Amino acid sequence: MTIALVFGLVVPFAGTVIGAAFVLVMRHALDGWFQKALLGFAAGVMVAASVWSLIVPSIDLAADQGVVAWVPAAVGFLLGMLLLLGIDELIPHIHPESGEVEGQPGALKKPTMMFLAIAIHNFPEGMAVGVVLAGYLSGETDIALAGVITLAVGIAIQNIPEGAIVSMPLKSSGLSRGRAFLYGVLSGAIEPAGALVMLAIISVAEPMLPYILSFAAGAMMYVVVEELVPATQSGKHTNIGTIGLALGFVLMMVLDVALG
Repeated sequence: MTIALVFGLVVPFAGTVIGAAFVLVMRHALDGWFQKALLGFAAGVMVAASVWSLIVPSIDLAADQGVVAWVPAAVGFLLGMLLLLGIDELIPHIHPESGEVEGQPGALKKPTMMFLAIAIHNFPEGMAVGVVLAGYLSGETDIALAGVITLAVGIAIQNIPEGAIVSMPLKSSGLSRGRAFLYGVLSGAIEPAGALVMLAIISVAEPMLPYILSFAAGAMMYVVVEELVPATQSGKHTNIGTIGLALGFVLMMVLDVALG
């Protein structure tokens, strides 16, 4: 249990911290082609994690519970998408790669809105790890410790470049290196918070686990389609983003099938 909690709560967060620390040693922002490769890689990891770590276990668990196997997967997935759509429409935020304000207008400063954009991105990742961790801890699913470790490591790997993508634009927007690093670290802290929320919900609503698994998948897929893929397909080097997505997808798929 201790190993599962460490991997589920600490390892993904550590990936973001490592990536955010790049701002302390790098003198210049990441090249555009490299950012696209990293964003594509993150998208690929999240798509593969949504399928193998969340939707497939949701369908299998629903079948074990004697319900129509696809219903919880479909309902939960759509609800996850709708939640992120609502958050995206309500909270004022700025995606670092576009610089455009989205959500409801407000008086927040630019660094704060950039932080909120990353928080919206990171929360579903924390939810995903938390729900898989809860499924393992419940003992009522086929989710093994290897599945928890695989998802946590996969998210951590994509969090390293993501942490750099967060902190470097914050420095460019006028923050000191130290504050940009701190904002990057705080954006990563959203993930264990999301995991803890899922653990708390499932502790009192365990029969809803098939719905919650697919709910986390829907939330992650919203981020992929709304934010990551468009960022890789605008401007130059779009093919680099596509290659990054393919590599991230394959890596996460291999980890999940081989180890999970």
